[in-house]
Formats: sequence, C-alpha cells, structure tokens
Amino acid sequence: MTKQSLQGREVILELVQIGQFVKVTAMDTASLTEISIQGPASAPESTLKANAIKRLEYVLRKKGLIS
Repeated sequence: MTKQSLQGREVILELVQIGQFVKVTAMDTASLTEISIQGPASAPESTLKANAIKRLEYVLRKKGLIS
C-alpha cells in the first residue's frame, strides 16, 4: 500500500478461492469504489492483497479521488 496516497482511507479486502484461482476484491469505503483482480491460488496472500491495493489506488487516481 502506498502510505501517502491511501493514508487515512479504509479499504476492505475480500479473498475468495475459485478452483485454482483467487478473486480479490478491494473497496474504498469513502468513495465506494470497488475493484477485483484474480491470481493463482498458489500465490502468497500478501502479494494478492498488495496487487489489489495497487489496482485500487490506480483507479482512484484515474477518477481524481486521490493525488
């Protein structure tokens, strides 16, 4: 997580295994922006979470909600 851009924001993460894949959903509670990514079930949970947070940060920047 980038500390400056998402600092003070609450992010909800959900991981659901679907066969050989894991669906990771991240939601910013302030803007109700939600993203989902998929990754292999063999990947470390920390890597999947970090990738989801990076994607959420990208979407929030693109929408102009964070700088």
